Amino acid sequence: MFSNFIYFIIALLIYTTYQPSAEPNLGALETLLLFISLIVLFSYFTWIQFQAIRKRISHETFSSLDHRFNVVLTRQSVLAIALFAIDVYGLSLSSFLTDITIFSIIPTFQALIFITLFVCYLSIIWICAHAPYRGLYNTDISMRSYVFSNILFSIPVLLPWLILSGISDIIFAIPFEAPKRFLSTTEGEVIYFVVFLFVIAMIGPLMIQKFWRCKPLEFGYHRNRIEKLCEKAGLQYANILYWPIFGGKMITAGVMGLVKKFRYILVTDALLRLLEPVEIDAVIAHEIGHVKKKHLLFYLFFFVGYLLLSYAIFDLIIYFILYVEPIYRFLSTAGIHQTTVTSALFSLIIIFIFLIYFRYIFGYFMRNFERQADVYVYSVFDTATPLITTLGKIAATSGQPDDRPNWHHFSIRDRIDYLKKCEADRKWIKRQDQKIRKSILLYLLGILLIGGVGYYLNFGETGKKLNQQFFITLIQREIEKTPDSPKLFSILGDLWYSRQNYERTIKAYKKALTLLPDSPQVLNNLAWLYATCEDERYRNPKQAIALAKRAASLTESPHVLDTLAESHYVNGQFAEAISASKHALDMAIKNRGYYEKQLGKFIEGSK
Repeated sequence: MFSNFIYFIIALLIYTTYQPSAEPNLGALETLLLFISLIVLFSYFTWIQFQAIRKRISHETFSSLDHRFNVVLTRQSVLAIALFAIDVYGLSLSSFLTDITIFSIIPTFQALIFITLFVCYLSIIWICAHAPYRGLYNTDISMRSYVFSNILFSIPVLLPWLILSGISDIIFAIPFEAPKRFLSTTEGEVIYFVVFLFVIAMIGPLMIQKFWRCKPLEFGYHRNRIEKLCEKAGLQYANILYWPIFGGKMITAGVMGLVKKFRYILVTDALLRLLEPVEIDAVIAHEIGHVKKKHLLFYLFFFVGYLLLSYAIFDLIIYFILYVEPIYRFLSTAGIHQTTVTSALFSLIIIFIFLIYFRYIFGYFMRNFERQADVYVYSVFDTATPLITTLGKIAATSGQPDDRPNWHHFSIRDRIDYLKKCEADRKWIKRQDQKIRKSILLYLLGILLIGGVGYYLNFGETGKKLNQQFFITLIQREIEKTPDSPKLFSILGDLWYSRQNYERTIKAYKKALTLLPDSPQVLNNLAWLYATCEDERYRNPKQAIALAKRAASLTESPHVLDTLAESHYVNGQFAEAISASKHALDMAIKNRGYYEKQLGKFIEGSK
């Protein structure tokens, strides 16, 4: 089930990292036919795969069929992700929705459509898998319950992003400028995200339990026993709920919530029916262990760590894409839009990093936290024997091999063996606690190192130079393709200016003016350089005034008039400088303080 979380997050990454090209790759009719054909082929291939397993149920061993079932389930889920990527990148489906007003105002609505499409692909897999699942694991779960349990269990992983994105869209849609300006700044984005993350971490469980349609466990023997155990362990909570996952037929329990007001203990009907009271106590003690050992808080911390990692290496990813020249050129010449190529490469790298982080780092801590929660039972009881027998029952009722591990849990056999070690020698409990403390310390050191590198790359001088070089190289590539574009030479000049390479700046601006002589932006920028350049070798007051007058004759805006005023000033024409500066100040809406300072300088210079 936890693998579904990964699939949904990967689909979200595919969608959010895609930068739509100006035009779709194919025509509308071709896209529609290919879209439908791919769905039909995917559905048929998935059905064939699972029907083959169903036919073998009475002919092969359970372990062989169990392995085959899970391989097919994983393979088809990966194919669903690939199909979704084709829809986004290959068919450019979002390009056909850009002209719909509601999607341009609230882009989250469009994201919901694509996420729903991915849910449909996974639902096809679960529908085809239902029959062999029932036959293989000897369960009477209905198709509706099987499919909806998979969906309802997984969707909450996307709720934070949907809410965060939706609120942001609404803020930018409402006619109030202050919140828009706030969210347009880096500080505003960080504050908004931190506040949102805090709120979701606090009240998220309230929304999730309602989304899962959990109901309070009725008052009686089981509830009283769980309440007494929680009281004994000092655990406070909001409620004890039935967890209807897979129709409540799984022997499982859970706990969610960082604070007691929004903390819920979840139990399934199968757990209460099939386990002895002492075994139920052991399972609840395991869940209490997650809270007492702060695992829920650490999960939030590890998520923030991933965000920090992504932020730190963002520029490195861009630089990598920049220098994979053979791939870049091959795909570009193959007829695929350059924007699509870039965003596809970026998406692939982001997904790869996500998989490595959650599979090996997050997964490592999940497995060891589960083991630590297992041994927490000894903090409440003298023995873990009831938990050992419970694990045995879970293996027996699920029909799955007890020696099969996964990325987020040790195998049941491993868990039982470790508990037996603890039964024989309690020092194994302390060893597990020490192992986790050392692992967290090592993780912290790694995150601090990566955070430092990220800060250096984003805010240090090296980072600024790398960014500038990246854009310069990108623009030069574009110029090779469209050498007659004055806009590209203008941008290139701006970039060289930011690097204080004034010789190349002048060359780029002059080339832009050769292609488009009446470009007020380039005229203005070159005039400003000639008038104010810190390297006096490149100053040319006479050229500055000539270019500034041409720019002002083409467009009147505060910054152009300011350049004209500066050009008059460096030529000793103080009256003209003051007149142009006053005009610029009258027109200015933003940065009036700057224009007032400029006017003061010109007046002072005239005395």
